[in-house]
Amino acid sequence: MPELPEVEALAGYLRERAVGRRVDRVEVAAISALKTYEPAPAAVSGRTVTDARRHGKFLDVVFGDDLHLVVHLARAGWLHYRESFSSGGPLRPGKGPIALRVRLDDGSGFDLTEAGTQKKLAAYLVTDPAAVPGVAKLGPDALAADLATFAERIRSRRGQVKGVLTDQTVLAGVGNAYSDEILHAAKLSPFALSDRLTDEQVAALHEATRRVLGDAVSRSLGQKAAELKGEKRSGLTVHARAGLPCPTCGDTVREVSFADSSLQYCPTCQTGGKPLADRRLSRLVR
Repeated sequence: MPELPEVEALAGYLRERAVGRRVDRVEVAAISALKTYEPAPAAVSGRTVTDARRHGKFLDVVFGDDLHLVVHLARAGWLHYRESFSSGGPLRPGKGPIALRVRLDDGSGFDLTEAGTQKKLAAYLVTDPAAVPGVAKLGPDALAADLATFAERIRSRRGQVKGVLTDQTVLAGVGNAYSDEILHAAKLSPFALSDRLTDEQVAALHEATRRVLGDAVSRSLGQKAAELKGEKRSGLTVHARAGLPCPTCGDTVREVSFADSSLQYCPTCQTGGKPLADRRLSRLVR
C-alpha cells in the first residue's frame, strides 16, 4: 500500500510533469472506483492541472482553482504516468486493471490502476478535499507533528502501539510497512500499549517516525512513479524480511500473521529477545 513517502513522491512527480498541462478528458473505466457523481468527470475537461498535493495517504490533483481529484490508492492501487497512450480510443469499462485515466493536451497523462480482485481504490471529484470523508477524519500529519502533538495523539487512543500508529484519525500517513520500520528504529514492541509508553519511549517513537519517514521521502522524491515501489522495498530493514537477519543486530526477523495482514519485527531489538505469539487470539508478549 502506498504510504506517506510514496504519495508525497507521486505528488511531486505530478507537479513536475503535469502541472501547467490542460486536461483533454477524464475516462472512468471502473464505475465503483469513482465515489462522487457531482461534479461529473466531464467537468475536468479543458481545465489546467495547477497543483498536486498530499493529505495523509490521499493524493490530491488540483484542476483550475477549485476542482480536486482526491485518490486513495488502497492496498493494490497505483498511479502510472504515460508519456503517450498506445490508443487514442476510450477505455472499455470493466476491462483490465485501469480504473480511471486522465489524458493531457500533450498526449501524456496518467492511469489509476488496481491489481487483484479486492477493488478498494477510491477516487473523489470534489470542490473541497474536506468533503472526502477519509480526509475530513485525518489526524495531524505524522511527519509534521511536533513532539507535544505526537505524544498527545499517541496517548489519546489506548491500544497496541502499531495499531494506534497506523490509525489515520490519530496520525495521518503511516501504514503497515513504515510502522514496522518505525517501531524497529524506536526499539519498541508492536504490541506495547500506547497509553503506557514512558516519556522516553514516546520521544524515541517520535524521533524514529520523523527519521524513517523523512529518509523515505528523501529517497523517493525525484523518482519516476514506476520506480517508487522498488525504492520503497530497497529501504526496508524488517518489513517483508521475515527469516532474514536483522541489519542492526543479526537476529532473525520474525513475523506475526493476522487474517489479512502481517507484521515483522526483530526480537532482540524490540521485545527483549522474546518472540511474539503468531496467533491472533493468543496471549501476546509485550
